[in-house]
Amino acid sequence: MSDLQAVGLSVAYGDKVAVRPLDLHVPGGRMLSVTGPSGAGKSSLLWALACALRPATGTVLVDGSELSDRDGAARAGVVLVPQTNGLGGTLSAEESILVPLLALGVPARSALVRVSEALERVGLSEFNRHLVDQLSGGQQQRVALARAFALRPAVLLADESTSDLDAGNRSLMIAALCEEAARGASVVLATHDPDAAAETDSTLALDEGVATWIRPL
Repeated sequence: MSDLQAVGLSVAYGDKVAVRPLDLHVPGGRMLSVTGPSGAGKSSLLWALACALRPATGTVLVDGSELSDRDGAARAGVVLVPQTNGLGGTLSAEESILVPLLALGVPARSALVRVSEALERVGLSEFNRHLVDQLSGGQQQRVALARAFALRPAVLLADESTSDLDAGNRSLMIAALCEEAARGASVVLATHDPDAAAETDSTLALDEGVATWIRPL
C-alpha cells in the first residue's frame, strides 16, 4: 500500500495564487476526486503533487519520504496523466505505452505483455497499431490511462481523464481507476463531472484555489 501526503501545499504563479495552502492525505487503496470549475486550481494541485511544478509552500510525501523534484517523484512511483494526455502523435497506441516501460528497464517481453493487458483493459486492443493522431480524443484519453496502468503506479494522478468519454467508457475507466486503488495505489482524479466524482471514495472541491471537503476521506 502506498501513502500520499501533502502538508501546507500551495501553488502560485507570480502574484496569482492558484491553490491556497492545504493538507491532504490519500492512503493507498483509496480514490479521491478533486472537483471544481475550470480555473479552480485542479490541474495546479495535481501537478504540484506530481512535483511537475514547484509549490509556493509545503511538501509532498510518498510513504513518509519527502519528494523534491519530478525525477524523485517518478522513482517513487508517482504517475501523472495530464489533461493534454501527454502522448506523441506520431507514435502508435502500443508504442506510447511500450516506450516508457522500456525506458524504466522493464524487459521487452514483460513490457509487451503489460502493453497488451493495458490496452485490453481500456477496450482498445484492436487499435494497438493506430497512430495517436488517428485516434479520437476519448480514445487518446484511454491510451494515456492505459500507459499509466502499465506503469503500475504507487500514486496515480489523473487530470480530467474522463472528460471526452461517453457514459459507457467513462464508467469503464472509473472502474479501472478504482481497480488501481484496490491494488494499493493512492488515486486522485481531477474532474468537473459529478457522476465521476460520485464513484470515488471522497471529494475535495476547489473554488478559486480554496479547498473544501465535500466528502472527507
